[in-house]
Amino acid sequence: MLAGSFQTGVVMPDVVTFGETMALFSPRETGPLRYVAEYRLKMGGTESNVAIALARLGVEVGWFSRVGDDEMGRFIVHNVRGEGVDTSRVIVDSGAPTGIFLKEISGVGTTTVYYYRYGSAASRMRPGDLDTEYLTGARWLHVTGITPALSESCLATVEEAIELGRSAGLEVSFDPNMRLKLWTVEQAREVMFPLIHRSTILLGGMEELSLLLQVDTPDAAADWALEQGLGIAVVKLGADGALVATPSERRTIAPFTISRVVDTVGAGDGFDAGFIAARLLDRDPWQAAELGNVVGAHALMVEGDYEGYPTMAEAEAFIAGRRRVER
Repeated sequence: MLAGSFQTGVVMPDVVTFGETMALFSPRETGPLRYVAEYRLKMGGTESNVAIALARLGVEVGWFSRVGDDEMGRFIVHNVRGEGVDTSRVIVDSGAPTGIFLKEISGVGTTTVYYYRYGSAASRMRPGDLDTEYLTGARWLHVTGITPALSESCLATVEEAIELGRSAGLEVSFDPNMRLKLWTVEQAREVMFPLIHRSTILLGGMEELSLLLQVDTPDAAADWALEQGLGIAVVKLGADGALVATPSERRTIAPFTISRVVDTVGAGDGFDAGFIAARLLDRDPWQAAELGNVVGAHALMVEGDYEGYPTMAEAEAFIAGRRRVER
């Protein structure tokens, strides 16, 4: 039984995205979780990260999901909405809990994630949850490969959203966001390839694309995407910037230098948001990747999934400072 949405309204955002956001228990100390006594309650979800980063950049953006009728669900919606994201299409599902996950940070700084999301409210998303007018009234739909991995109904929801978006003339960006704790590479290929084929822009990291596409170079990954008929292929290269390819041209956009990497989580989502925001401002793909690199760089400098994302003024000031990596 559905308890309904958290809020009502007729907000029509420029960008719509959706997917699972979970409550995150982040340890206050390093080492195995069996020795950790204190945690901070936070939240994490790749699509809500993108939405928050877009809102910081001044874009009207809506994010929706299903959350449990519980304190974790209320915590998530409260925080996403507080960042300026429209959450009016979030559904409260009293029949399932909000998912949670825990981070474990080793003494050498590597992070391991433990999910408790099976049977979560978000895994029960279905095509009927889509508000057609809300989605098709946008300019851009952003989806990831995480949502279709959660359940058959989630896959059907992503398929329907892409079809609605394409039929309405929206740009549809797809970020694979490979999560090997959710499925195998073979399963991911079977599901993701048709979704990518129906999208217009690929935003993928080289590490995941090398597994997914069985390619060794960024150019090969871009070639594959363009052969599928996509208009733009972006291969995120981490510390090496990003390769941006169109059918007529391709360039590698250099990264920006930062003093210290604090936390890598959320950098790829930040890049996606910067790229989308710039394209909505009619900037060319190379300028879009530059803004993506800036937003991603800011994410690296602050602990947390989304806390470090800049405003547009901050991002443009960073670009004006020309703090680029010299080659």
